[in-house]
Amino acid sequence: MGLFAVAMLYFGFHLLKGSDIFSKTYKYYVVYDNIDGLTVSNPVLLNGLTVGRVQSIRLLQDRNNQLLVTMDIQKGIVLKDGTAAMLADGGLLGGKVIHLSMGTLSRTLTDQDTLRGSTEAGISALLQEKALPVVTHADSLVRNLNVVVTGFKETGLILNEVLKNYDQTAANLNGLLADNRQALAGTMTNLNQLSASLVETEKQLKPLLAKTNTLADSLNALRIGETLQSANRTISDLQKILAGVQAGNGTAGKLITDETLYNNLNKTMVSLNKLMTNLREEPKRYVHLSVFGKKDKGPKESPLDSTTVIE
Repeated sequence: MGLFAVAMLYFGFHLLKGSDIFSKTYKYYVVYDNIDGLTVSNPVLLNGLTVGRVQSIRLLQDRNNQLLVTMDIQKGIVLKDGTAAMLADGGLLGGKVIHLSMGTLSRTLTDQDTLRGSTEAGISALLQEKALPVVTHADSLVRNLNVVVTGFKETGLILNEVLKNYDQTAANLNGLLADNRQALAGTMTNLNQLSASLVETEKQLKPLLAKTNTLADSLNALRIGETLQSANRTISDLQKILAGVQAGNGTAGKLITDETLYNNLNKTMVSLNKLMTNLREEPKRYVHLSVFGKKDKGPKESPLDSTTVIE
């Protein structure tokens, strides 16, 4: 029973480690700089199928603390030269797995050969890579928000000053209203009286407007047509008179059209001018009072007064 218990403990321990104790496996090695949480018994996958387990992990301090991972791969899995063991995330539940990527060379790997190790970017790395631009934009957004907040602060100060000035203005207006309350009341009373006066004036103007309308109707009733006809007749008579004058009818017409009458008048004016000139030069010839002596009749004719020209 003791031997049976030891055997059960041995097989159970290996089963819990993920080792298949009933089938033969090949051991392969791979070296990583960082296993990022890989532990013993993590699966080894080929195209998503579990073909082995991680048997052990050993630290190589003589090689810059690299890590040597030993894998148990089923003997039926043929690995070609160039096969890579990629360390990747095990999914959303966490953990690490090793994905085998088959090589294309013709040589077949044998037991205890070393595979080429590589590391796949995990979810955390992808999240970090995707989150970095977001963080950068968030940082820029925070800076812009700081600028906006600073502007709001300045705007708040300006608004405070405006509100202070508004309060002061309101206080001044209240004081002004208090000082002129009586004057404003008097002004309102005067406006009310003016409105009442305008109403009374309107009542008095209505009869005058009615009389004005009556006067307008009376003027419209006048015989304006007869007055215009009389004016037209007067204009016609004047036109006939002017036509007769132009034709030489009457004294005015003969005076305008007959040259003989003009010449006679011209000669009469010349003779009258000579007479006046002689009278001015020899007044004794025409007016003479003498008691003794002979009257001097003077020259018979005086020269024409050059100051008067008759054309």
